[in-house]
Amino acid sequence: MTWTLITIPASHYCDKARWALDRAGIAYREDGHMPILHWPAARRQRGTRTVPILVHDQGVATDSTDILRLIDAQLPAAQRLFPDEPVLVARVAEWEERFDRQLGPAARRVVYFHLLAHSALAVEVVGTGTPRAERLLFRALFPVLAGMMRRGMNITPKKAAESRAKLQALFTDVGAELADGRPYLCGDRLTAADVTFAALASPVLLPDDHPVLQTPWARVPAALQAEVEAFRQTPAGQFGLRLYREDRQRQAVTAQRA
Repeated sequence: MTWTLITIPASHYCDKARWALDRAGIAYREDGHMPILHWPAARRQRGTRTVPILVHDQGVATDSTDILRLIDAQLPAAQRLFPDEPVLVARVAEWEERFDRQLGPAARRVVYFHLLAHSALAVEVVGTGTPRAERLLFRALFPVLAGMMRRGMNITPKKAAESRAKLQALFTDVGAELADGRPYLCGDRLTAADVTFAALASPVLLPDDHPVLQTPWARVPAALQAEVEAFRQTPAGQFGLRLYREDRQRQAVTAQRA
């Protein structure tokens, strides 16, 4: 059975799962959808609305962390993103959970605050890797769907400012952790902490090596450009960009998009 990853392709949580699959060399088919229009495909799998969802030969995984752990189980201990070494177990899990709960929502809110003000660009960015019919429908219903997204993610000027401050604090903490010169957050090897940071920070870093976020820089709104540049210049931002450049692109892409 070929595994299927149900996604919003531009989603940072989805690239976290995609990264782990590519890194493990697991063949899979990506079933990508537009935001909100992904609900029917998601609901068919245990009634959830959230993606990524991984349909595999033993069942369904409906959370990005669960997907990473499932993939880890297919790998030798030395290659796992959640290492077995007692000194690392708690630290990796702590960083990974913090990024999932704080970094992911904050980055998403900041970027959508800017992006949803530009309908054509928003459709282009979130439409990469999705069916043409969904892109056309999303474009036609953009005012309604954008309003639903703003309400669902609590996207307001005040909340965007709060999320920006949260991102700055997180980036400061990551930079402080790396200040001793270590190559990765938890030592000398790539772990789930690193993959989760880089993937979930990608909306505010726009890495050149991202497999989906490839919008030409000149078309990025000026206000968002300023946000991205500021985060890129931090030690944590440089770390995230390096992970995409050196670790993400090392992986053989084995997906077939639906």
